[in-house]
Amino acid sequence: MTAVQTSVEQSGAEQAGATSGQDQYPAGALVVVRDEEWLVKSSMPTSDDGTRIEVTGVSEFVRDQEAVFFSGLDRIELLDPGATTLVMDDSPNYRRSRLFLEAVLRRTALPQSEHRLALADSFLMDPLPYQRRPAQLALSGANLRPRLLIADVVGLGKTLEIGLTLAELIRRGRGERILVVTPQHVLEQFQHELWTRFAIPLVRLDSVGIERIQREIPAGRNPFTSFKRVIVSIDTLKNTDQYQHHLEQIRWDAVVVDESHNLINRGSLRNQLARTLAPRTDALILASATPHNGDAKSFAELIRLLDPVAIRDPENYRAADIEHLFIRRTKISPEVREQMKGQWADRGPSRSVHCPATPAEERIFEELAAVWLPGDGGTSVSAVPLFPYTLLKSFLSSPAALRATVSARIRTLEKKEDRRGTEAELAALHRLSELAAGLTEADSAKFAALVRLLREEIGVGPASETRVVVFSERVQTLEWLAGVLPAALGFRGRAARDCVRVMHGGLSDEQQMDRVEEFGLADTPVRVLLTGDVASEGVNLHRQCHQLVHYDVPWSLIRIEQRNGRIDRYGQAHPPEFRALILTSEVEGAKDDTVVAERLLEREDQAHRSLGTAEAVTGLYRAEAEERSLIQDLLRGRTVDESLDTPRSASDGRDAGLDDFLADFFGSVDATAERADDPEADGRDEPSPAGTPSSADPDAASPVLPRLFDSTAHFVDEALREVYPDARDRLELDRDQQSGLISFRPPAELIHRLKALPSDYLREQRLRERLLVTFNRRLAEHSLQRARQSSTSSWPEISLLTDLHPVVEWLTDKVLVGLGRQEAPMITANVAEPVYLVQGVYSNKLGRPTVVKWMGVTWREVAVETEQGKKKLTWEGLAVDDMVSLLRRAGVGPAMANKRGYRDPEPLRAALPRVLETAGAFLDARRDAWDAPLRRPVEEYKLRLGAWEQPTLGGERTRERLADLADSLLTTGRPLLRVLAVLVPDTDTDTARGNGDGTRPVSLSAPSSSPFRYSPPLAAL
Repeated sequence: MTAVQTSVEQSGAEQAGATSGQDQYPAGALVVVRDEEWLVKSSMPTSDDGTRIEVTGVSEFVRDQEAVFFSGLDRIELLDPGATTLVMDDSPNYRRSRLFLEAVLRRTALPQSEHRLALADSFLMDPLPYQRRPAQLALSGANLRPRLLIADVVGLGKTLEIGLTLAELIRRGRGERILVVTPQHVLEQFQHELWTRFAIPLVRLDSVGIERIQREIPAGRNPFTSFKRVIVSIDTLKNTDQYQHHLEQIRWDAVVVDESHNLINRGSLRNQLARTLAPRTDALILASATPHNGDAKSFAELIRLLDPVAIRDPENYRAADIEHLFIRRTKISPEVREQMKGQWADRGPSRSVHCPATPAEERIFEELAAVWLPGDGGTSVSAVPLFPYTLLKSFLSSPAALRATVSARIRTLEKKEDRRGTEAELAALHRLSELAAGLTEADSAKFAALVRLLREEIGVGPASETRVVVFSERVQTLEWLAGVLPAALGFRGRAARDCVRVMHGGLSDEQQMDRVEEFGLADTPVRVLLTGDVASEGVNLHRQCHQLVHYDVPWSLIRIEQRNGRIDRYGQAHPPEFRALILTSEVEGAKDDTVVAERLLEREDQAHRSLGTAEAVTGLYRAEAEERSLIQDLLRGRTVDESLDTPRSASDGRDAGLDDFLADFFGSVDATAERADDPEADGRDEPSPAGTPSSADPDAASPVLPRLFDSTAHFVDEALREVYPDARDRLELDRDQQSGLISFRPPAELIHRLKALPSDYLREQRLRERLLVTFNRRLAEHSLQRARQSSTSSWPEISLLTDLHPVVEWLTDKVLVGLGRQEAPMITANVAEPVYLVQGVYSNKLGRPTVVKWMGVTWREVAVETEQGKKKLTWEGLAVDDMVSLLRRAGVGPAMANKRGYRDPEPLRAALPRVLETAGAFLDARRDAWDAPLRRPVEEYKLRLGAWEQPTLGGERTRERLADLADSLLTTGRPLLRVLAVLVPDTDTDTARGNGDGTRPVSLSAPSSSPFRYSPPLAAL
């Protein structure tokens, strides 16, 4: 027996059920557990129970059932490729065989070594290269794991970028378990985008979702083991001890945290949540348009969630140190600007609407100027320096807000046991209370201006469908406006109740999501959304609206920009228009809206047009810090411009090195485009992992996804014919050839899979009764747009069939189980000798494929000379790794004829040991070369890890954990081999004369094929 034979037989033994510490069960493999067949979805080693594998039932009794097994508790048998049974295929055009091969291709996870995007063109999104950059960087190999901060500014489409990244991870077998964490008011929006655009279903765990889950699963059961892909609000997770316990017991394939700047403050509940999740997930995607708060340590904390060793000194680092961990663009970035033509209308100017104060308001201005905010070195009546500006901002918002602020301050002072020094302030507060008490909407210049603006300029009214979003910082202002605005706009009766909606942080997550959805549906009666700054982060308000009014103006450039970004974002069809109500006064020394608000509006507009973002203007990077700093400067006598132009490193003592970093970070727009495209951007001669392979790369021209069928639509069509030949009656299948709409009643096993879809979607569209799907992008997009015109639901009735869609996955699995246990079909094809189609998969310790090869293997008898000079008959194996190309050259396709001729499978089966030996030798000979690109980043990372200085015990444990993780990514063990099919020569064809159509049978031994050749050592003969 040869050494290679021994290796192959040992490999077969291990695949037949040996349970070692390095059990490998790659996704797509078939296993036998408890005498039933299962399809492996994912696998991961555990510390106590061997390998944990998630599977889907294949054999009849467990078909489509999901289960989890542990190799330490159950006998998990990987089927021995040498025991493969060769079977006839009597289907028309060998349809069953072709479908089976395609299904295996689709169900096999892409290897870790594949850095190119596989699915970018298959989703319901515009083909914008800049939106692919995050996925390219995450998968580039620049990081050991897909970990990335997406820091694109407001409106560029971060949700789409996240969706594409998750889709690519799923196709690689690295996205089975997904957790998405968002602010509560964007839960449904995020869930909606991932399903309608990418066919990625997420179970929503808002307050209603949690209540439903508690009814469906046993008490005390970890909900994250019942639902593999979940979206939940960060407030739900951070405030629930029970969830903390559950999260500590789960390992995720991918975690997404939207608005991740909220994680920065070390010691906060959000930060503790992030520190719980980060080490328990492979992929980690953070997203924030404002990720930096100007503090080096805080930002380092965020980056260390991605990679604990990326930053050696949290007080001294450069953008170049972490460029592999973040991507950042603005609307004026060259690649974005060029690709966005026609997709995003340019914004109009921010226009100030001056509102001369009414006599009643002037009296309050006089009181504020004389008592609370006196000029020329005067002293304020308040002992709290910042409170007079709180009063001023309340008054500039509305009489209702002023009354609330005054009342709250009076209550605070009256509760004090020692009121010494407060008598004057209390008296002044009571005077203000009297002045504000009788103010109504008739006394508000801003309210009168708002009504004129909405009715006469914007066109909001009972006979108009025009919509507008009105922002205010104060809840009292929002609720006051909701009470008086409808009648002033001419709405009466029920229309007056329905035309306005209020949204603020005091509402529940369900109420906030309802407000956003209702405003985004064209047929609803809502015309005005009155919202606080809870809607200034992450919420899409641009679907039916391009008009925004600042009823009061936040004293922060960042907050102004965030507000404007709700309607100035990707997909906006009309030029966004912004207006701000500016209350003006004739009172000498009055600090009206022209002092602060109007100037901030102008500076935000200038920064947006020249820099693409306003967040770096002040150098403070947080809205709260900007406002606090501005008020302190006003107290010092500075103007708004003087405050904005003050170098913060000089004023707050910050180290100049941080300013260098921030200049790099906020100036790093498009740097990732160069990194992703330029093979020499990192100084190496060979291509960078994310780059396009060079001409010297043998895989440069190979497709990312090997496919036997020319499209997913063709595959699904053929699969339906094969699996449900009576689909018209059994599934009530109806197909509109002109539009591409497919309608059918889902069978029970598909309904079971649909449980992962949003419950609202299932109920509203009655998907358990009938599914409407299509491959026609235009039809799917039209359905999505039509849903937004609806008054009842934003969920489209027609979904796009992508490779990830449950319908496509269901059909793929149905095809896979069409053959019996460990059967491989025989296909008569245009080949000169039998060619065995063999799959070879190397995996790492985590059970993920590192190398996947699709081989054509054959053998022939040859005469060799022994050491004694005698001739001896032996055999030679030949192998190529272009199975799909080989199939096409051999004529395997929809036009091939199936003559249903009899073949004796025994001679073909007897050759299996030689075929497997050749395949194993082919893989062994190239393993080192395939491993080299995987080893290089691991070695580089371990060098950085060795230089990482963490003297604490916890740091040393982290170093050990990360070193083990790095090693676990490398290929380990022997390859998994699987015989898929055998191409057999047509005995009716004279191979010497060709096929009569000008073609000659394909032969691996032909000089042009350059196969790998393997011969057993002579000593073994």
